[in-house]
Amino acid sequence: MTGRPLTIALRTYPYTSAIKSGEIKVDGAELDFIDVNPHIGAFRRMVRDLEFDLCELAPTTYMIARAHGVPIIALPIFFVRRFHHQGLVTRPESHIGGPKDLEGKRVGVRAYSVTTGVWKRGLLQNEYGVDIDKVTWVVDDEEHVDAMTLPRNVVHVPEGQSLASMIGDGGIDAGCTGDAGVGRAGAPGKDWNANAPVLPDNLTELFPDHARLDRDVFAKNGVYPIHGCLAIKEEHIRNNPDLGQAIFDAFSAAKAPYLDALKAGTATGKQAQKDLKLMQIVDDPIPYGLENNRASIEALIKYGCQQGLIPRSYAAEDMFLPLNA
Repeated sequence: MTGRPLTIALRTYPYTSAIKSGEIKVDGAELDFIDVNPHIGAFRRMVRDLEFDLCELAPTTYMIARAHGVPIIALPIFFVRRFHHQGLVTRPESHIGGPKDLEGKRVGVRAYSVTTGVWKRGLLQNEYGVDIDKVTWVVDDEEHVDAMTLPRNVVHVPEGQSLASMIGDGGIDAGCTGDAGVGRAGAPGKDWNANAPVLPDNLTELFPDHARLDRDVFAKNGVYPIHGCLAIKEEHIRNNPDLGQAIFDAFSAAKAPYLDALKAGTATGKQAQKDLKLMQIVDDPIPYGLENNRASIEALIKYGCQQGLIPRSYAAEDMFLPLNA
């Protein structure tokens, strides 16, 4: 490749390590990897300032940015996958016996556009008939894309409080767990997870039988929620139309040995443990390609429209380069 290397902000996964080490190269390009800690900080630097040539982005953040004219486009490469019946906890004092009981309640999510929250609201609305406009969504962080307008039923936590403190004192009735809500302290920054908040021990999952429900819903609609997509400045695709395929092929090659190890039972580590559980439902826990992910992409676009995050519906090809394995 002539000219400067392409800067890329990307977390390290077992299926990206061979690219980050240089063992697998992108044909016709040189990648200059930049680590951002926590990586969520890279989201804002990309969609607000176009700081990187390529960046791993939350897919909802990416779709909102593209819909608002940020000149980036994503490749159908998804680094994180998970189902979403698990991870929405309730206070027993709020008397939430099922999804519809969330109507009229206050539910915490780090930011309205956080992808986990979008998937959970989509699940609640489309599978369980919850009127998400009758839920007050309480947030304690800013949105990545400045231009987006929040619905009227989104409110910020009072000064000096957090989602974690509010689920403890009853300020909210339910909340997303982990980084998407009550499981961390403060906005993303250095060591933001170093001191995880102590939560009440009587919180209960809204869907106790989440594993079975994940299997049932996937069998019905084929939606396997996407997280962590790879976005690139559009100018690079215009200037080099073959670049997208070259990047896709390199990431596919880096994934292949890891997938083989999972199937052989020789893969180890936390990521492998997660992926082996997912393989009880799906064949490939990290599928790449537009067609392999069409149902999931179209579902997230649909949910984005329903929730007022993007102004209209889009074809999958409007949001992702039409690359396939």
